[in-house]
Amino acid sequence: MNFGGIREKVWHTLPSSYRNSPPILRWGLAAVATLILLAGIWYAVSSESGGTRYKTEAVETGNIEQTVTALGALQPKDYVDVGAQVSGTLEVVHVKIGDIVKKGDLLAEVDPTVYEATVAADKAKLKDLDAQIEGQEAQLVLAQIQNKRNQSLLKIDAVSKDAADTSAALVKQYTAAIASTKAQVEQAQSTLDGDEANLSYTKIYAPMSGTVTSQTTLQGQTLNNRQAAPTIMQIADLTTMTVKAQVAEADVSKLKDNMPVYFTTLGMPDRKWRSTVRQILPTPETVNDVILYNALIDVANTDQALMTSMTAQVFFVLGSAENVPIVPVAALRPSKSGEDGAYRVLVMNGSRPKMTEVKIGLMNRISAQVISGLSVGDVVVTGTESTAAKPAQSSGGLGGRRGPRL
Repeated sequence: MNFGGIREKVWHTLPSSYRNSPPILRWGLAAVATLILLAGIWYAVSSESGGTRYKTEAVETGNIEQTVTALGALQPKDYVDVGAQVSGTLEVVHVKIGDIVKKGDLLAEVDPTVYEATVAADKAKLKDLDAQIEGQEAQLVLAQIQNKRNQSLLKIDAVSKDAADTSAALVKQYTAAIASTKAQVEQAQSTLDGDEANLSYTKIYAPMSGTVTSQTTLQGQTLNNRQAAPTIMQIADLTTMTVKAQVAEADVSKLKDNMPVYFTTLGMPDRKWRSTVRQILPTPETVNDVILYNALIDVANTDQALMTSMTAQVFFVLGSAENVPIVPVAALRPSKSGEDGAYRVLVMNGSRPKMTEVKIGLMNRISAQVISGLSVGDVVVTGTESTAAKPAQSSGGLGGRRGPRL
């Protein structure tokens, strides 16, 4: 800015009486007038630039996903709680947490002393019953011989009829006794089978292949199965994990089986695990008066990076599109038509915005897919900002206090 020229112009606007004043006074008056003029120019420029400015963004080509988010927890898809079917002292535990076992491997042993004694008593009782049957069968053979002889003698009146009837009754009696003893043998054999099963249960084998993930009973503890089978350890197949995601009541109707989904974990937020929805459980859970439905997602865990009880941020993909025009959600305004996907957008036309009707497809919290109404490169208004200068306000502190008048 040419301050010298401004000063000369101000000088010529002064009355002639001032211009004829002493030089020092004349230059002082000219300087004061120049400052007043500059202040007026600054105020005018500030007033012109104090209008509304528009925040804008250009429509670009990009990819978009529309998702429903939920939190979930990881657990093995297949696992089993290994318990003891008999009571007693846990005598030996052959594995520890983290061991990989195969189906049929010996895991633990319960003290078998009581069960071995019971089985031995059952076998002794069976031997006794077998001996009784042998004696009864011998008596039956003798009774049959005597009865046969008596029946022959009765025909020639060589024996009384009472003697013949008695011998016939003895045959039936010994036959019935043998049948009764054989029934006792069957009962004793059944008892022996049950006691032998209990004895076999003192050795606990792996019901499936997997990894020992927990152990709730320690070696030397006493197990009591009277009310419920005590759990000793858990075995899980960690090669396939399941995410149990809790979905809000408002979003569950948007989900369906086999829809694509991906999730991240707190420890690895940059890695995405992709899968599909296996099942949406029909029975909800109520957490703090909020209705939540559980969705199950299975995912391969070949590198064992996923672990039990990890927290997962789950994204259910409702739709996706690639290389399509994208507009910021902040630029969208409701349309008066009320149609699905109809919005209004302010598009910059030179220095002024123009309202335009657009059709929107997929949408997330940041951007939306343009179906029609906009082209790549169009500049849309996303907001406004005011540049008007705000007058300074005096405060009660030292900064707002006027100085003494001179």
